[in-house]
Amino acid sequence: MKTQKHGGGKLAKTVGKESVKVGSVTVRIYGRTRSDGYQAWEVADYSSGVRRFRSFAKREEAIAEAERIARLLSTGDAVAAAFTGKDSAAYGRALELLRPTGKPVEVAAALFAEAVKLLGDAEKFLPAVRFFMARDPSRLQSRTVAEVAEEFYEHRKSRGASARYLGDIRARLRRFAEAFAVQVASVTAADIQAWLDGKKASPQTVKNFRTLLGTLFKFAERRDYIVKGENPVTDTEAPKCSGGKVEIYTPSEVARLLAAAAPEFLPALAIGAFAGLRTAELQRITWADVDLSPGGVITIGKAEAKTRSRRIVPVLPCLARWLAPYARKKGKVWGGTPETFNDAQQAAALASGVPWKANGLRHSFASYRLAAVQSAAQVSLEMGNSPSVVFKHYRELVRPDAAAAWFGTLPQSPANIVTLNQAA
Repeated sequence: MKTQKHGGGKLAKTVGKESVKVGSVTVRIYGRTRSDGYQAWEVADYSSGVRRFRSFAKREEAIAEAERIARLLSTGDAVAAAFTGKDSAAYGRALELLRPTGKPVEVAAALFAEAVKLLGDAEKFLPAVRFFMARDPSRLQSRTVAEVAEEFYEHRKSRGASARYLGDIRARLRRFAEAFAVQVASVTAADIQAWLDGKKASPQTVKNFRTLLGTLFKFAERRDYIVKGENPVTDTEAPKCSGGKVEIYTPSEVARLLAAAAPEFLPALAIGAFAGLRTAELQRITWADVDLSPGGVITIGKAEAKTRSRRIVPVLPCLARWLAPYARKKGKVWGGTPETFNDAQQAAALASGVPWKANGLRHSFASYRLAAVQSAAQVSLEMGNSPSVVFKHYRELVRPDAAAAWFGTLPQSPANIVTLNQAA
């Protein structure tokens, strides 16, 4: 018997019949001569358990069908082998598509049917899969909040961010990372909202925190640390601020605040009241920037100033009196963090019975200083604002006699002031 290879099996040629063999399965092909003289080829199909013949006009078609039946029977797929026509082609194509998944056709069909049942529409199947893949947590890179905060800090530093901005990032995000020692992808909008709601700070401060956190999570989103389009800060409540309303203290109120302030907080409080520095500037200046000699000034360097421009602010006589016990101090005027600065503000307000007013010290200084010197240009230089801003917001808020009372506020009791030995 002469044999030759054909397709996936062995083709054996015999007189009047041939066979295709795949594995242990052999399917026979019989050559027939019909009564009208035409040649036909018949494939003996036992896939249904009973022999039946399938006729083909061309020998090549008969061989292909025999190979298909033998291949399917060799894998135990007798049902597929019994298919004919379009059903057979469709089933064969389905097997080819499923082969990379390793799933049998009945399992795949069951999974698809269940998915369609849940979705209610077969057309929703692929969109649902794509939606899930875009949000599958297992595809995200694992990072903790602290790791992302540090990476964000280094990124901004490499892009030339100012020392002032970098210091703000580090101080604020460190507190947030301490509160959330978890994977950044697990932080929810409800978590962040509860954290913001629990902060004892002005609406503007809370708003600043929320803005920074939004930027942090956008950074995480771009790096596949959280699901794209799922920035949790977006769904938190934006704090409502006063919209620029000017609130100032009376001379008696500032005296009560100063009397109630903790010794470590009093210098920053006095400088805010009688020199008008911004809160961020108060948290950055050092005692080396404060000259308490007669005619002395406070120097606000570029790194400390919001506008990145150097300016000097005179140390008025009342401020010099409040700061005199601290003349030998070194280091930062405020040695704590922005968070503890807020705590100190609230503690002074609670102890004095005077509600804390957002930017109240700076607004007060501007109002009383303008009333005292009657020069928007001079006050703008001292505050680091434009004359138009000073003139617009602070003109005619207070009378000159009230200004005299404000800058005449002096320490009355040494109980709230550290001694020179303590300062040293």
